Amino acid sequence: MEENDRLIEVERDNGFATIWLNRPDRLNALVPEMLAAFDRIMQDLNDDPDISAVILTGKGKAFCVGLDVAVLQESGPEPFLPFNPARTISQWKGPVIAAINGLSVTGGLEITVACDIILASEDAVFVDTHSRVGLLPGWGLSVRLHRAVGIYRAKELELTGRRLPAREAADWGLVNRVVPASDLLDTAREMARAIVGGAPGLPAETKALIDKVSLVSMEQGIELEAQIGFERQARSGRSLSFAHVGQSK
Repeated sequence: MEENDRLIEVERDNGFATIWLNRPDRLNALVPEMLAAFDRIMQDLNDDPDISAVILTGKGKAFCVGLDVAVLQESGPEPFLPFNPARTISQWKGPVIAAINGLSVTGGLEITVACDIILASEDAVFVDTHSRVGLLPGWGLSVRLHRAVGIYRAKELELTGRRLPAREAADWGLVNRVVPASDLLDTAREMARAIVGGAPGLPAETKALIDKVSLVSMEQGIELEAQIGFERQARSGRSLSFAHVGQSK
C-alpha cells in the first residue's frame, strides 16, 4: 500500500466496499494527498465488477470537517484545485451510502450531499461555514442542498453557519435514517447488502435513472424513464410485460 493510501482505508465485502477517511487526529480534514488517494480508490472500485455499492464514513469522532485549514493557509487553494470528491462520488457507477459518524462540516457537507443515501449517528452534526470563512461552495453544495431540504432552509444553513443536529436533519429530509453510533456501520452494511442483492447491474442503472429524471420536469422525466426502460429491455431481449405483473389487462 502506498503511504498516501493510508489516509483512506478500504475494505471489500460481498458486492460492496467500505471506505474510511483516515485522519482522525485532524477530524478527517482533507489534504491534497488524501483527495488523490480517494480518487484512486474510487476508480479501482469502479473498475471492479464485483463491487456495486460503496459505504463512505470517517475514522474517529468526525466524518469530515472539510479542507485542512492549516494546509490551505500555508499553500493556498491551488493544491486542492485538481480534486472534486463530490463529483467523484456522483459519477461513480453505483450507489454511495454516507455513514455520518460525527461532524460533517463545509467540504465534508459537500461530500455528504453528493452521496445517494445518508445515514447518521445520533451525535452527527451538519454545518456549512463557507460564508464565515469567506468562500463560496465549489463542490455542488448550493445545487444539491436546497434540493434536499428546500431553498429557504438551505439559505439558512449556508448564510448563518448554524449547526444542524442529526434528528433535525432527518426531519428536514437531509438524512434517510438516524441510528445509535454503535449501530451506524451495521445499518449501512445491511443497506448495502440489500442494494447489491437485487438484479445484476440494477443499482448502477437505478442511480443513473433517478439522477437523470431529477434534473428535468415531471413530464420529461416520465418520458425519459419510459425511454430508458424500453431501451434496456430491448438490449436484454426480455418482454416488457414482467414490469406490469399484477396489473389487469
